[in-house]
Amino acid sequence: MADKIANFKDFYPYYLSEHEDRTCRRLHFIGSWLVLGCLAAAIFVDWRFILAAPFCGYGFAWVGHFAFEKNKPATFQYPLYSLMGDWVMFKDILTGRLTA
Repeated sequence: MADKIANFKDFYPYYLSEHEDRTCRRLHFIGSWLVLGCLAAAIFVDWRFILAAPFCGYGFAWVGHFAFEKNKPATFQYPLYSLMGDWVMFKDILTGRLTA
């Protein structure tokens, strides 16, 4: 991307274009569920489970990008928008607006 994206509304279509591979989207979805599991475990079991959350989320997502999508994660250029995009895509998959 040559031009810097100034808002999330413009970023999300770009984000989706970087997640066209179904396996990549599925890995993101699984990673997001694992992050939620880590957060729940941190609340109900031991606070240290929170330390595993980034590894679960980013680990699955980055495998999807490097092994299946064959691109560089948007996190490297747009960290906040990318994190927001992960959760909007997760919601879109849960609600059936996007296939996984």
